[in-house]
Amino acid sequence: MSPEGGAGNARLAPAGPDAAGPGAESLAEWAFGLAFPGLSVEEALRLREGTAWRHFPAARPDAFAALLSTADLDAHLRTDGARSPRVSMADDSREGSAAVPEHEFCLPDGRVDLPRLLLRFDAGASLVVSQFQETHPPLARFCRGLEKLFLHGVQANIYLTPPAAQGFRTHYDTHDVLVLQVEGRKRWRIWDGERVPRPTRRTPWPGGMAPEGEPHTLTLSPGEALYIPRGVMHDAATEPGEPSLHITVGFLDPCWAQALRALLDDAELTDPALRESVPTWRFGEAALAERLGEMLARLSGPAMAERMQNLLLMQLANDRQPLPARGLFAPMPEGRLRLADGMHHHLILGEDGTAALHWAGGAEPLTPAQAEELAALAEGALPRDRDFARALWRRGLLEPCE
Repeated sequence: MSPEGGAGNARLAPAGPDAAGPGAESLAEWAFGLAFPGLSVEEALRLREGTAWRHFPAARPDAFAALLSTADLDAHLRTDGARSPRVSMADDSREGSAAVPEHEFCLPDGRVDLPRLLLRFDAGASLVVSQFQETHPPLARFCRGLEKLFLHGVQANIYLTPPAAQGFRTHYDTHDVLVLQVEGRKRWRIWDGERVPRPTRRTPWPGGMAPEGEPHTLTLSPGEALYIPRGVMHDAATEPGEPSLHITVGFLDPCWAQALRALLDDAELTDPALRESVPTWRFGEAALAERLGEMLARLSGPAMAERMQNLLLMQLANDRQPLPARGLFAPMPEGRLRLADGMHHHLILGEDGTAALHWAGGAEPLTPAQAEELAALAEGALPRDRDFARALWRRGLLEPCE
């Protein structure tokens, strides 16, 4: 059982017009409505499960303005947090790799050399700020909302391209992306179909790969979005006289091979059969294939599926920055409380009736009464056990209901 589980997704509906942050709706509802305007949750899930790209017309030109601006980037570049490799540059006009060498815009210790970076930008290089959700609160909330829906990591990379420039050559990504056009306009070319089936970071790039067929061409204006599945070839360039600022939202869902590796590593700790030696001296014999089938069978079944689910949820919580609702000085408020949207957490129920609440860096065993109380708090409730609620509040796991 998980308070963030898939059953909760069916309650989502498109969010209201406020792009600055969630109001009465949950963080997941707000982020979903902003990312997939006009789609039901089931339609968005089918989109994620397919291989077709999709263009989303603008609900309004300033739809993404509260998430990011050029002024936000200017402010970030003037902080000590602006360092390589999170800050990089790309220029398609370069010979060989489009990546601009770090020494051309960074100091020896990795900090941005802002005067030289600005000169490279003036000369046509695109500015790229990776994983900006880690340092920019509006993007942190937006990505966290999508993580609460899809139950995997989500990142936001920023691309600021000067007029009449192209940062990266035609390529495909190894994860699904959603492009949100914030400022200016950018012309995109997209080719149908996967050039490489279901690529991941471990899939070798063949080099010199050209797209197949004729591209679709469209120009994104502020407030428009473009969903591109992994493996789909694309490129983008600005028009003369107009720069472009867009957010590329990366969906970092694990593939089956990654999930199975995690499950196998965990099962090895408790299953002696998986620790048996492989009889290499039996290579070529039918018995070896039978033993392989037996070992693979040990990773299948409902119990192993649940174990894999919990491993992936724990990995999500451990990989992402916790975003508790409480601050440094924050006594628990009166009134109704709910589980904090900014914290990844899940409930594990044991076969013996035990329960434990897991979150990044912590786990708390629960009594049956506390597990029941937690289920009520997942929907928003007036706490009955104030001591239990206070303990959750101190850990940042509760927030006031709106």
